[in-house]
Amino acid sequence: MNARLTLKAALAGAVVVATLGMGLGAQTTGVHPISGRQFAPVMGAAGASWLDRAERDLEEEPDRAIALLSLKPGAVVADVGAGSGYMTERLAKRVGSAGKVYAVDIQPEMLRLLNQRLIARRITNVVAIQGNVDDPRLPPSMLDLELLVDVYHEFSAPQAMLRHLREALKPDGRLVLLEYRKEDPAIPIREEHKMTVAEAKLEVEAEGFVLSQTNEALPRQHILVFTKR
Repeated sequence: MNARLTLKAALAGAVVVATLGMGLGAQTTGVHPISGRQFAPVMGAAGASWLDRAERDLEEEPDRAIALLSLKPGAVVADVGAGSGYMTERLAKRVGSAGKVYAVDIQPEMLRLLNQRLIARRITNVVAIQGNVDDPRLPPSMLDLELLVDVYHEFSAPQAMLRHLREALKPDGRLVLLEYRKEDPAIPIREEHKMTVAEAKLEVEAEGFVLSQTNEALPRQHILVFTKR
C-alpha cells in the first residue's frame, strides 16, 4: 500500500472512531450497577452518514436481520434509537400499510433526518417520537416487537428504559437487541460499542425479561430476543 492510500485509510478509520465517540453534551457516562459495563457515548447526528454507509449492507446484512425476526404484515413495532431511519424504512416495508412503526430517538436532528427520509420515500406508516434518555415514550401494551440496533449499549439509564420498554410490549411481545459481538476482537468497533451475550442477558433479565433466543447468523452482530417474564 502506498503512502497516499495508507494516509487515506488512517483518516477513514479516524472518522469512524470519532463518529462513534460523538455524543450529546447533556449525557453523562457511567457504569451499569449490575454488570459494571461502561455506557458508551451516544452517536450524534453528525455521525448519521456512518449509519447510512454503503458498506453496511455487507457488514451487517440488515435485510437478513429483519427477515429473521419473522414479522407479519400488520404488526406494530418500534425502532428504538432509530437515528436517520435506516432500519425504520425496512421495518415499515415489512409490516406493510396495515402495520405501524414507532421510530424513537432522543435527538431532534436525527428525527429531522428521519422525517426527510419518510417524505422522500413516501412512507406513511411511521410515527416519529422524541424520547427521553430514560423513557422511549411508547404507548403501553401496544408493541409486537421493539428493535434496538446497536443502541442499547448507549443507554445512560438502561434500567429505567427497559422498564418502560417492557410496559409498551404486548404480553407476547419481543424485545430484540442487535449488538456487535464483544467476544470477537476482530470486529473493528470500539469495545464500549460492543456487548457480550452474558452482559446483555444479565442486565436485561434483571428488568423482568428472559433471553428466549440467541441467533448468530449475522456477520458481526448478536441477535438477542427477549420476552417478558
